[in-house]
Amino acid sequence: MEALITDLYKNSFIKAVILANKEIFTYINHELKQEDLNYSKKIGYGGDKTLNIDLIAENIFIKYLEVFGNIYSEECGRLSNDKKFDIIIDPLDGSDNFSSNLPYYGTSVALLYKKKTLAGFVCNLVNGVLTYKAFENDVKFEYFLKSRNSLLSSIDKKIGIFERAYAYPQICTKLRHENIKFRSPGAVALSLCDAKNYDFVLFAANIREFDILASLYICNDLFLYKTDKFVLIAQNKQIFNQIKEIIKQ
Repeated sequence: MEALITDLYKNSFIKAVILANKEIFTYINHELKQEDLNYSKKIGYGGDKTLNIDLIAENIFIKYLEVFGNIYSEECGRLSNDKKFDIIIDPLDGSDNFSSNLPYYGTSVALLYKKKTLAGFVCNLVNGVLTYKAFENDVKFEYFLKSRNSLLSSIDKKIGIFERAYAYPQICTKLRHENIKFRSPGAVALSLCDAKNYDFVLFAANIREFDILASLYICNDLFLYKTDKFVLIAQNKQIFNQIKEIIKQ
């Protein structure tokens, strides 16, 4: 596989993903129009209603990335099947948050070869921070706002994240009975990507690769439990086992 991935390909792909995210970030902050917040007439490949901004972001990613592999996006589905690599995209993670002015949304891009993830990129479009891990290198950050400082993380974790908690009231009750604090902010890729900042991140739903692949590669040094209905990721083994037992009951 290494012979297929030249240094030129690696560097060019990383640069292209960064440029695509920068263009989306600039559009959202300086060029956004009222009609971008409206629903289009399309239903996305993932089954959700599609906002016009979803399609705008998707087209930007296609423009920069289709030369590198087969695009497989939450909105348009699979665009081709004749290249060696697959690129899995969620062009706007947290679309409902975005359209509601709830500041928690971003993008997700994963590069795969024969179903093995080679790189993952998750961009927080609110604070302008792109987190990525590519080709077995360490996690890196790209900052789109020159004025911001590097990210800091507290050693003392105070909350967990439970995405789609509203659909699992019994689990919420169990967490509450064990005095486990959690939030449900509504952008799965962002939450999973930032798992090191929290006690745990739990995602309960029909698991789709658009939501998880990039983030799980970025956090592949953490404890992971994954089924067709749950993804649990945590840095602390004791907390990981505690939450795992709750959801398995």
